[in-house]
Amino acid sequence: MTEHRTDVRPRWPLPTSDYWSTPFAESLLQHLDLAPGASILDIASGHGIPAFYLAEQVGPIGQVLAIDHSESQVESARAIQGAQLPWLRFECLDMRALPSHLPCFDRITGNLSVMFFRPNRFEVVQGLVRHLKPGGQLVLTFPSLGTFDSLWRRIDQEMAVRGLLAERRRLEAYLAERPLAGEARGWLDRLHLTRVAVTEYPLNVATGPGKAFLHHPLLRGGFLDDAYECFDDQGLADEIMTRVSEDVGSFTPLIAQRCVLSGWKP
Repeated sequence: MTEHRTDVRPRWPLPTSDYWSTPFAESLLQHLDLAPGASILDIASGHGIPAFYLAEQVGPIGQVLAIDHSESQVESARAIQGAQLPWLRFECLDMRALPSHLPCFDRITGNLSVMFFRPNRFEVVQGLVRHLKPGGQLVLTFPSLGTFDSLWRRIDQEMAVRGLLAERRRLEAYLAERPLAGEARGWLDRLHLTRVAVTEYPLNVATGPGKAFLHHPLLRGGFLDDAYECFDDQGLADEIMTRVSEDVGSFTPLIAQRCVLSGWKP
């Protein structure tokens, strides 16, 4: 008997060069029940992580609608797609106000999505569940409260030394917006979803001191920018963040909490 080997490696793998979206997408896929032919709504799809991977897995008998509020992100994803995976569509839609004519899906996924649900997070999740078929699964990922806590403490310490009360209040308000894992679970419990699971996976982000920290490809694109926004005086922000960057040893290891929220609609 001749053994036939099939190459099952995806043509659209999660990109190893993305140090933030890919690790969260990997966590999402650990919990997502994925099968050929499924219909999927992927929210906050960005430039396609993990929409391309999902489309390849469901195959041409399935469908994936990937939505994002940013026109530039949607155009970027479409440019990457070209004429491939025609059962995958990228559309510019606001997940916080899905149109009533949108159909229901077997799966709804959202990688790094929950931070965009502000200000009414529960209502956004409620709206998503309306577009989930009975027996369908919702899986969302987000950095939960506790992500990079050691860094925020070090920045707050430097602010306190300088007596920067307004900046400290802004930093505190920013951190308070990050949801707790238990809070997220409560949303799905209130909506009577079943088999609800909330799991956190730590992600260690390695960085060196000085410029290696201040221009880290993962940190500077979002988290450090959020810290800078706490200051009215950007010269003062540069001074304090430079000071923090020279003291990396006091807040490393730098740990992000990858939180995965999953539930099934009865």
